[in-house]
Amino acid sequence: MDLATTYLGLKLKSPLVPSASPLSEDLDNIKRMEDAGASAVVLYSIFEEQIRLERLELHDKLLQGTESYPEALSYFPDPAELFVGVEDYLKHIERAKQATSIPIIGSINGSTLGGWTGFARQIEEAGADALELNLYSIPTSLDQSGAELERQYLDVVKAVKAAVSIPVAVKLSPFFTNFANMAKQLDDVGISGLVLFNRFYQPDIDLESLEVQPNVMYSTPMAMRLPMRWIAILYERIGADLAATSGVHRGTDAIKMIMAGASVTMVCSSLLRHGIKHLRVIEQELCDWMTEHEYGSIEQMKGCLSQKYCADPGAFERAQYIRAVGVHTLRP
Repeated sequence: MDLATTYLGLKLKSPLVPSASPLSEDLDNIKRMEDAGASAVVLYSIFEEQIRLERLELHDKLLQGTESYPEALSYFPDPAELFVGVEDYLKHIERAKQATSIPIIGSINGSTLGGWTGFARQIEEAGADALELNLYSIPTSLDQSGAELERQYLDVVKAVKAAVSIPVAVKLSPFFTNFANMAKQLDDVGISGLVLFNRFYQPDIDLESLEVQPNVMYSTPMAMRLPMRWIAILYERIGADLAATSGVHRGTDAIKMIMAGASVTMVCSSLLRHGIKHLRVIEQELCDWMTEHEYGSIEQMKGCLSQKYCADPGAFERAQYIRAVGVHTLRP
């Protein structure tokens, strides 16, 4: 069975790629992922807030007591030039590359231009095969328009693209007035891949402590419907590769995403819930289904049920909504 696929210009042995998660913080886990069938690994994200906070903390410590000697201030670098705390991340990339033979993809999580470009260069120098920009923004200003937010995202991507030569993928949320147009704008600036979708973690309220607390919930197979729909709509309408993430728990989930047009299917919640070894289960289910239905390769299946090639293109749009609601309407 030929499971080979291409993503971000990288030739992968299968479409199964663990997405950014705490699992990849441990080098042994990355090796176990490779052994279990992972064709590449997206490392855990380094957060913009981490970089900014650690720079400022070090800067404050360096300046302690220097107010007594004004001339000493000129000897210290500007906080924007400091990359403190991220050295561990860069070393982790180097160790992962030495310990495995699969592509290692770095991940940056943020929303502003900041110092991303410098850190992106360092990720490339550390040996990462590609970079995923995890654009995560919760706009709360009543005066910020959607167009402004889109410009900010595009500015970040353009700056990072200009700073590195490795492939750059962008992971986005679906919350845009016209997601198809946003995908096209990102494609126009030269991204190599689009990862659909970033799943925002929604806060909860603890009624005993009366505090707002983070609430991390694993995805379920139902979560795959939204990325599957947009992958099917965008397939062969943009040049960037499409990666499916969220809701991939079984081999049949991966098959649906591939038939919609995904180059790779990223897994996270299923590994956190069942363990890294679950990758083998997903791959075996994938192979069994392909054998039963006489598919010889991933490329043979890819995009066959995208909007461009399926018998009913309207199935991915509004018309199908009317049909779906009608089917489930309760009758007296």
